[in-house]
Amino acid sequence: MNNVVRSHLILSLVPACMLYTQATLAQETPREDKHYVGLLVTAFNHRSIGTTSKEEATGSGGTLVVGGHLSDLFHAEVRAGSGFRDAEVPGSDLSLSIDYFASWYIGLHYPVTSYANIYGQAGFSYIQGTAELRNPGDPRNAQFRELEGDFPDSSFGIGWVVGLDVEVLSDTYLVFEGGKLSKDTGTDANIFQFSTGLKYEF
Repeated sequence: MNNVVRSHLILSLVPACMLYTQATLAQETPREDKHYVGLLVTAFNHRSIGTTSKEEATGSGGTLVVGGHLSDLFHAEVRAGSGFRDAEVPGSDLSLSIDYFASWYIGLHYPVTSYANIYGQAGFSYIQGTAELRNPGDPRNAQFRELEGDFPDSSFGIGWVVGLDVEVLSDTYLVFEGGKLSKDTGTDANIFQFSTGLKYEF
């Protein structure tokens, strides 16, 4: 190989090596000081409804997530959302709706691969909803009469979330998660949340 060809080969390899190094460094940029936004589709699973049969019903809604990474492992976030399909309680004329909610969480995330993380977080939520009971005089609705009106009775509650996020595009993650949104201390009914959607970090 003559000197001219060797020189051209070296000159063409140097930029390629520099681009590869920069790409590698970009992939290894720590998440610390990054922020994120997410939009999730959420199923609201109501459990232990009623005084005797402890029914279960599921509605659906949407959740907006805004947060930030406090370090490589810890994050904090706020959420706001609303229901768009009520939960119809089987064997009754009761429907439960979530008008809106707001949550605050602090949590821990841990990378399981270079593109996926598991996380857990705990915090509290404020929920405003309604329980509508049609035909309250019907005997089958007797156990649900105390629920009619504002639901849940206790607007503030403690909750938690565990989940997995997978990077599908640069800084864009597909999210799968579930947890407890709140527990109504007045009626002992629980509201669980199961969500999927996208999160973008910047």
